[in-house]
Amino acid sequence: MRRGVRIAGVALVALIAACSSSKARKPAELKDIANSNLKLDTRWSHSPGAGDQGLFTGFRIDVEKDALYGADAKGQVYALNPSTGATLWKVETGARVISGPTVGTSQVLVGTLDGEVIALKRADGKQLWKAQVSSEVLAAPATDGERVIVKCVDGRLFALSAADGARLWTFDRSVPNLTLRGLSPPLITGLRVVVGLDNGHVVALKMADGQLLWDVAVAVPSGRTELERLTDVDASLIEGDDVIYALSFGGELAALDPATGQSAWRRGIKSYTGATLVDNLLFVTDNDGVIWALDAKTGGAAWKQDQLLYRRLSAPTAVMGYVVVGDLDGYVHWLDPHDGKIVARARVGSDPIASQPVAAEGVLYVANADGKIAAIAPETKK
Repeated sequence: MRRGVRIAGVALVALIAACSSSKARKPAELKDIANSNLKLDTRWSHSPGAGDQGLFTGFRIDVEKDALYGADAKGQVYALNPSTGATLWKVETGARVISGPTVGTSQVLVGTLDGEVIALKRADGKQLWKAQVSSEVLAAPATDGERVIVKCVDGRLFALSAADGARLWTFDRSVPNLTLRGLSPPLITGLRVVVGLDNGHVVALKMADGQLLWDVAVAVPSGRTELERLTDVDASLIEGDDVIYALSFGGELAALDPATGQSAWRRGIKSYTGATLVDNLLFVTDNDGVIWALDAKTGGAAWKQDQLLYRRLSAPTAVMGYVVVGDLDGYVHWLDPHDGKIVARARVGSDPIASQPVAAEGVLYVANADGKIAAIAPETKK
């Protein structure tokens, strides 16, 4: 039985924004970029899938050496040639796919609205197995090749055998009545799995048996209404050197010790989108569309960029010495990581870019909500 009441995250964020200010939060108008030496080249653009079909999803693209993998709300899962965008294989699962894909050693994993996890053969997309869990799998599954870790929207975690989908262990945590329907996928690190939850906590479990190692509150509910008391850890956890960074909608960014869960530092930033770590800087997009560069060791701010306010930014990605974010109108903004200055811009259709762009071999891969994917790279001098 599904527990609690949940609202799709994008609609809920818009409602919160409207309730928190007497002025309409209009997306910032884009300014012309002057005197930039960075020119962008769209290597290819292709629409292999149908996108999210207006649903709140945990879709993402995964780029590996052999292929770029994606999925859509019509149940299609596909693999593309990263160099050309040509389709290598595409399968119709017949399921209401809502998250993933996650690529393992020999498998491609997706989750469904009907509480299923589907494993496909990485080489050709043939179904290997399908397993039933307790509720919607909005967060992409995680795998270490032996186990598949699944987070459901009802607060339950499942470990499945990667070989056949058999259930190995479960872990349960209650969720608040109102949440963003967390998309934060499990993070496997060493012999443990770390998971951000809708109640504002992060937990670490033994991969072998699901035994709880630690449980830490990143954000504590505050405020008079349920909207004000949202604390979801909704963004992907970021792993650094002996540290895990966790972001909450409730207003805390915490640097946690993977062994104990103790905080090295905390900073008051609200984010449901995410971050990326480059050397000693953590780049974060917050709920209002401000991009922060923080010292990864201390949490101190190096700079912030507020020219993209309320443009519903994606999590940032680093590529070829730049920091890149997508926005609600399909624009991809390239920033100088040293000062946050916007130095270039490209567009991938007109639909929102909600999922984090992915970088590989000096190329940025971007997917929009309509299923269009583009490969973009800095223009090389001839």
